[in-house]
Amino acid sequence: MNEPINKADIAIVGAGMAGASLAASLGKDARIVLLEAEDIAGYHSTGRSAAFWSETYGGPAVQPLTSASFDFLHSGGFLGNRGAVHLAGPGDDRHLDRLEAEFAGRVRLERLDRSMLEERIPGLRPGFDEGLAEPTCRDIDVAGMHAHYLAEARRAGVELKTNARLLSAERGAGGWRLQTAAGEVRADMLVNAAGAWADSVAVLAGRRPIGIAPLRRTMVQLAVDPATRPDMPLVMDAAGRYYFKPEAGGRLWLSPHDETPIDPCDVAPEEIDVALAIDRFQHVVDWSVTRKERAWAGLRSFAPDRAPVYGPSAADDSFFWFAGQGGFGIQTAPAAAAIGAALLLRTPLPESLGSIDPSRYLPRRFG
Repeated sequence: MNEPINKADIAIVGAGMAGASLAASLGKDARIVLLEAEDIAGYHSTGRSAAFWSETYGGPAVQPLTSASFDFLHSGGFLGNRGAVHLAGPGDDRHLDRLEAEFAGRVRLERLDRSMLEERIPGLRPGFDEGLAEPTCRDIDVAGMHAHYLAEARRAGVELKTNARLLSAERGAGGWRLQTAAGEVRADMLVNAAGAWADSVAVLAGRRPIGIAPLRRTMVQLAVDPATRPDMPLVMDAAGRYYFKPEAGGRLWLSPHDETPIDPCDVAPEEIDVALAIDRFQHVVDWSVTRKERAWAGLRSFAPDRAPVYGPSAADDSFFWFAGQGGFGIQTAPAAAAIGAALLLRTPLPESLGSIDPSRYLPRRFG
């Protein structure tokens, strides 16, 4: 068993996918303490994700990170076949044009007419006559991936402290002195991978917040008639008002694609959002909803420009941001962790990330 670390090189606040992946990438080269406020790592966002790997998800600023993460996710066995359809409702064709323009030459997208859509989405209602196929889209084994990173971190000597909410953080001549609910931790560098709590951690550390906003995302599991086919694609509204995908046992996972501003908390779904999701779904297909089996909500957090934030504070390179990863933090985790580790250790990026410019994600862009 590893001895407790009394003085770490790096303390990482947050053990969700962001913190766990970064800890696993750093663990062999530095003494790391991973601080998790809850008793279960990844409780608020990672553990509630209906994640998929989609190169269009998150927009052009995120796509290079997603694409660069594919090899790791594929070789690790974390991806399953799915495919996606971006569906245009009446009058929404311009959103398909926008997607094609944004990702031209970078993501494989194929135009679908009504007959092609009917083959992929049984029971499609009239008026949905155009779409885009994104055949490279995959399901992600979120739990397996998170467990992998935590296990890799543990094998590398990272110490995970749960129930260790950060209470205060002071920077002195000897480094950071952190008071947590699990006791004191000292570290040379402090990494803010706290997701929806990222700005709060910055304030505790006496650093200027960036304006990372927590948003609520609602999911509902339905039993439907006819039951979903296992080979049906993920269906995403091109205008961003819903998405749904088949799940085991003929179930359906559905979201109204909501982004409701909320204070960081143990978030719960609102019935109005569940009802809105079902209403939007029933305007797309003629399936019957036979039972609402469960609903849940998770937190996603965005920087003001909706791009992730990786890098040292402009005022203090001992305080490092690794946050603002919205709903795409899981599909980009391998590339993000490699970038974060390279910046922290001041080493070159791996060759596989050679086409990515890390400077576009630095916090200094906010002034």
